[in-house]
Amino acid sequence: MPKRFPVMNQHPMQPLAHAIRFLSIDAIVRATEGHQGVPLGMAEIATALYARHLRFNPAEPTWFDRDRVVLSNGHGSMLLYSLLYLSGYEHITLEQVRSFREFGSHCAGHPEFDPKLGIEVTTGPLGQGIANAFGMAVAEAYLNARFGDGIVNHRTYAFVGDGCLQEGIGQEMISLAGHLRLDKLTLLWDDNQITDDGSTDISISENVAERFRVAGWHVVEVDGHDIDAVSRALEATRQSDRPSMIACRTIIGRGIPRVQGQRGGHSARLYEEDAQAARDLLQWPHGHFEVPAEILSQWRAFGHRNDTPYQDWQARVQALPAAQRAEFERILRGELPQDWQQTLLEFKRQAHTPEQAQGGILISAAINKLLSEVIPERMVGCADLEAPTAHKGPLAAFTATHRGGSYVHCGVREHLMGAMANGMAAHGGVIPLSVTYLAFSDYERPAMRMAALMGLPVKYVFSHDSIGIGKNGPTHQPVEILASLRAMPNMLVMRPADASEAVECWEVAMQHRRGPVSMVFARQALPSLRQGFEADNRSARGAYVLQEAQCATRSVTLLATGSEVAIACAARTQLEALGIGTAVVSLPCWELFDQQDAGYRDAVLGVGTVRVGVEAAVRFGWDRYLGHRGGFVGMQGFGAPGPADVLYRHFNITADAVVAEAQRLLSGDPAK
Repeated sequence: MPKRFPVMNQHPMQPLAHAIRFLSIDAIVRATEGHQGVPLGMAEIATALYARHLRFNPAEPTWFDRDRVVLSNGHGSMLLYSLLYLSGYEHITLEQVRSFREFGSHCAGHPEFDPKLGIEVTTGPLGQGIANAFGMAVAEAYLNARFGDGIVNHRTYAFVGDGCLQEGIGQEMISLAGHLRLDKLTLLWDDNQITDDGSTDISISENVAERFRVAGWHVVEVDGHDIDAVSRALEATRQSDRPSMIACRTIIGRGIPRVQGQRGGHSARLYEEDAQAARDLLQWPHGHFEVPAEILSQWRAFGHRNDTPYQDWQARVQALPAAQRAEFERILRGELPQDWQQTLLEFKRQAHTPEQAQGGILISAAINKLLSEVIPERMVGCADLEAPTAHKGPLAAFTATHRGGSYVHCGVREHLMGAMANGMAAHGGVIPLSVTYLAFSDYERPAMRMAALMGLPVKYVFSHDSIGIGKNGPTHQPVEILASLRAMPNMLVMRPADASEAVECWEVAMQHRRGPVSMVFARQALPSLRQGFEADNRSARGAYVLQEAQCATRSVTLLATGSEVAIACAARTQLEALGIGTAVVSLPCWELFDQQDAGYRDAVLGVGTVRVGVEAAVRFGWDRYLGHRGGFVGMQGFGAPGPADVLYRHFNITADAVVAEAQRLLSGDPAK
């Protein structure tokens, strides 16, 4: 027997909320699948936000000073599509809504990043959206401190479900956002006490709102179906100096008698009979996908409410001093400052003959320091590893009392740090860097995947990239992670061999706008391998011949990355002394190398030569370059505790081992 619930308050704006409900019901019935719980349960919440509080302009979806809205519970995507259609976003038409979940539709099963459509980030994996919203709020606060209230002054809202708050990343976000007192961040929690498996009490017993209070948030608990109550709570957030969570008690699937308030309200299949029953219950006499003109006109007016604020903002931007306006417009376009590369070239000019080899991560830190002086929009997040990664340098910390700092102490919260960087990149106006050990990239991998999926220009900087990390042992020796990152579509993975390559990889990473880049650096010292300064960026093509065969025609090609390129060079010296023509190929970025034409790839790899790969990691993926005659010197399992030099000898990653492998292959022995 269906549960009985009180009749909804007949608020004058109730029909506006019902427009969300019935667009969602009709689209889900037509698609034969969807998640009705969110749009039906949050219809009044969304109406209160858009009707009275949200700063947005559907005619200019990418207005930089707009409020951001993130649908963190992305499975309820019809809530967002209904809002975008009703409020007048050009590309979310009624036909697009009708094509919900069809191939090629803007209204995909989960929202997919496209700000021109009004979709701020891709959401679906629960928890990612609220952490993205956190990153957006950090970016806004930093830019507000830099350019002032008149130019950057907007809020970030996130629709949130129980699942987002149960994921570990949710607690990471709650903790750090409260610590930083991000007062322009507001979560609207769909507190319906139901998950996909049933009542929330089967898996959770704590007071969720109290978790926020303990973390220093402003918390208001309201009836989520009371438009005025939600609106008052939203107004109160503007008076708080803390982030806000509005706990909105709702009924899942509200309006459909068969499923409301029940487990099936989450995503059980809906039928035409359900749509009709909802129409009867809520007295909605209109046909499928029909929104009466008077209701639609009210929705469209909400966007027009911001026409004057938008025009005033444009006028304030135009009135900025010329230099400041040019700088602001530059960062909005995502362009780098003029002559920024000269800073890198000068560093490279001096780095190829250093007095003393430096650790790879320290080389990266020195480059980061130089770039911080010429690219002020860079923001660095680091997971409690300031000392060993050294990427703070002269940067001031971003804190609750100093928003102008561009270094975010993320604490031991790698997952949040990665998703924060995604939110910052999606927000725009800043270039986020995310810094930690390579072994800990697994903690931020879901966020890295989302960055790659969205094509966001996030820069990941990883240290301690191999067995050469000191005595910490196999837990910190990421022997398999390079292969897994290289398997991720749309991710550039760069592992520089020395300071010159580090400069080149940084240059490529800063210019790359179509997706994320992982720059992977060694802890141990990297000797200079270049014979002299070269202005050209040799790493930009992914791989190049570092040392060509000299004693004879090339018969062996040694391919290596990172710290192992030096081992390959030492092996080449031995092979050449034996009269074996040997070339060393440095392969800092597989993805860029794969983009080169076949002629260049063949010339680098050496057609018909014996090929040996050298990397202090597992072989997986290397055969694409080594061919059927190829050999590999590297790891076959996890590492061990001990000093780097001892471990390289123990695991037989040495010049002698490379020479022996090349000789074995030249003798005709089959590959191992």
